Amino acid sequence: MSNEIVERTTGLAGELVLRRDGEHHEIVANGVFLMDTRGGGSERLLVSATADRMPPPGRMLIGGLGVGFSLAAALVHPAVTAVEVVEREAAVIHWNRGPLAPLHGDALADPRVAVHEADVADRIATAAPGSFDAICLDTDNGPDWLVSPANARLYTDSGLAAAARALSAGGVLAVWSTAPSPALVARMGGLFGEVTTLEVPADRGAPDVVTLGIDPRQEA
Repeated sequence: MSNEIVERTTGLAGELVLRRDGEHHEIVANGVFLMDTRGGGSERLLVSATADRMPPPGRMLIGGLGVGFSLAAALVHPAVTAVEVVEREAAVIHWNRGPLAPLHGDALADPRVAVHEADVADRIATAAPGSFDAICLDTDNGPDWLVSPANARLYTDSGLAAAARALSAGGVLAVWSTAPSPALVARMGGLFGEVTTLEVPADRGAPDVVTLGIDPRQEA
């Protein structure tokens, strides 16, 4: 049945709805479409392009669980040995363990995965230096289109510096967005030795963008 409401609940950001549209699922927040299971190419690129560049031992932090496509991409990449997922909405975690699980092979059950219901900005800020070899942020539609105003701190100079501290030598920070952000590229350029932007054509409108920053330190 099209447009079937699977569950409606109240989350930290307001009303959250999981909706089924034919064979696909959609997540809607406060009446605004957030994500669905129709594509996921740019979410997979966020992780695969990062994993291609990150150093061993391959510890990855993913901020934002979404519909699980980013996590699933991490688990099939040979460079990834452990994944920590930070998702602040309990309902999103619950849905990924329930109705969304068949769509990503029940990725949360993989023994390499640890999932935490928390704010990824807090997790990064309190992480010990060198905790991760890669950090992938899929928490917003980009630094210029925030799901929550509080997430703006992730993309400030201090927020990016906290991410850089949490990375190992040669580690990679990746940010997903629905459009290019020259300001983000400029800020990342002050912290990382190399900044690269990758584009994925979207069904409509501008391409999705993945911005990668690579730590300039050499691996020990």
